[in-house]
Amino acid sequence: MYITITPQNLDKTFSQSSADLVDYLEKENEGKEPELQEHFFNQNEDKVPREQVVKEIDGNTAKLKKTEPKFYSMTINPSQRELKHINNDAEKLRQYVRVIMKDYASSFHRDRDVLVKDIKYYAKIEYERTYKGFDKEVKENQPFKGQIAKLENQIRKVERGEVRGNVSAIKKELEDVKSLVPHWVDGKIIEQGMKKPGLQTHIHIVVSRKNVTNQYSLSPGSKYMQSESKLNGKLVKRGFNRNQFFDNAEKKFDTLFKYKRNFVETYEARKNYIKDPYKYFAKLLKLPTNERSAAFKILGKAGVPIPRVNIPTNKVQLALKTIKQFKKAMDVARSSSSIGI
Repeated sequence: MYITITPQNLDKTFSQSSADLVDYLEKENEGKEPELQEHFFNQNEDKVPREQVVKEIDGNTAKLKKTEPKFYSMTINPSQRELKHINNDAEKLRQYVRVIMKDYASSFHRDRDVLVKDIKYYAKIEYERTYKGFDKEVKENQPFKGQIAKLENQIRKVERGEVRGNVSAIKKELEDVKSLVPHWVDGKIIEQGMKKPGLQTHIHIVVSRKNVTNQYSLSPGSKYMQSESKLNGKLVKRGFNRNQFFDNAEKKFDTLFKYKRNFVETYEARKNYIKDPYKYFAKLLKLPTNERSAAFKILGKAGVPIPRVNIPTNKVQLALKTIKQFKKAMDVARSSSSIGI
């Protein structure tokens, strides 16, 4: 499970309204019959019209400056393994969202308890993802794409009589280049904009910066750490505990759906990897044989090539070269994978 929380983009090229984001989240409904469309939902409603979402979010911004985000975008990204466990069931995902939004509310550090009824949010399930320019597959295919385009253009010129050349020889060279392309899907070379294979279901949530009564701010922004500050001479609690929210979100999925989470899938493991990859690797190797085997299998499916050397089994044997190789592979996979390892 991988969850991101990002503030509204306030660059000059972006609107102050939530309309652009809401319209973007409607893209998968284009061309679909009404009964097949996926609707926005919140804690109590299953079908919220797009117009209501924009009106409610844009109208809940009292006393916020133009330079302050009016809403936040949260994305919940279950792994393919998690999606398979729940049979990619949209109803279960809606149930899950409503459970963890209670944890989202309780993660705010304020003078009074914050409850889910205080949060104004709208969620939308999406089933597709496309390859982006920064994905490993697209980047590694790019040099070959250039060569292929050049050879195909050369063939067209020869066939039109614009230049001399041997079409058969050029086609043979073209096939040789294509044979070297590393990443394909369904017989097609992976490129930017192509749909990703497998289960890609995820949830987008638009959540207002202000509470439902439009009276006070509830910002999950990373710069707002759990703290106390003085306001008019009084200590005021403020902040959002992200670690608590991410950890609880993961545990709620496991409890709700009886999911047995492997070490490499945990939020705690991701934190350990970022802070100390050597410690992460050592802990990985200490796992029971079956769990360690499953961990490497999960990492492999996420695009992490396991170093082709004898993997050390204790701290004394930890080889720096092996760990560096593993870390490099992990970093590449983390930057392009949707599973959030």
